Amino acid sequence: MYYWIIFAAALLFCCVGFKEFIWFMSVGYGLSVCGIGIANLAILLISFFSGNPILGINPITDPVVYYVLIAQSVIFIGYGIRLGGFLLIRELKNAAYKKTLQEAAGAEPPIFVKAVMWLLMGALYLAQTAGLNYKVHNFKGGIVLPIIGIVISLLGVIIEATADKQKGAQKKTDPNMVATKGLFKFVRCPNYFGEVTFWTGTFISGMASYTGLGQWVVAVIGYIAIVYIMFNGCQRLDKRQTKRLGNDPVFEEYATKTPILIPFVPWYYHVDAKVVAKEAKIEHAKKLAKEQEAK
Repeated sequence: MYYWIIFAAALLFCCVGFKEFIWFMSVGYGLSVCGIGIANLAILLISFFSGNPILGINPITDPVVYYVLIAQSVIFIGYGIRLGGFLLIRELKNAAYKKTLQEAAGAEPPIFVKAVMWLLMGALYLAQTAGLNYKVHNFKGGIVLPIIGIVISLLGVIIEATADKQKGAQKKTDPNMVATKGLFKFVRCPNYFGEVTFWTGTFISGMASYTGLGQWVVAVIGYIAIVYIMFNGCQRLDKRQTKRLGNDPVFEEYATKTPILIPFVPWYYHVDAKVVAKEAKIEHAKKLAKEQEAK
């Protein structure tokens, strides 16, 4: 029953994707994390104030664990509100960014496709938040790993929020150039790195609570999925930036020498500008061909 409640919370907050398909993966992502935090917080508070054990959680014998899990749930809520709100405002106010998202997403799919994506995203967000969910449900493993995980997650929140703020400030000064100062000196996508850090902390926080192979598989899949999504997002961003600024020597020097996702680790090297230019020409030729066919 517990997991159905958490899944329902994820779906409820993710349903904004029925308005804009891309929101299943953007605004709905942040809001779903918030919704999962709210659902867990509600369960914990009901047990705490009633004094009755819920899911094996005993507020009388394990009050410290309660405080830790309540704190983690609140962090989820804050993280989700900040991220979801930030993405929504950016998409509504930034016409260029919205256009880029629409081009990436394509035309709005039929309702049954949206329904399938809605369920898939809800399941993914449930897996991503396994570190908190399994800890609340199984209530085992003590508080050492959860505290370590919370500290790492908080660091990720700070990094991501700081990077978004620094990027916005630099874009106001020079809207045609990518951000290269502050955290961007060390990594080209510090906001994505902050997100990976947040979910790394979440995964660690539940490690002592994962029971059986199935729960480990779910938690690992959720963690690997978000790391892959962030890495893939960095690659796509690199191609867009190179397509726009590939002939700028300042950008080329920065992009070639600065890691894309992990500071001090050149996990992914800067894409070849010539390759991107060739792909752009092919895409342009295909577009012209389609326009001719339409006529």
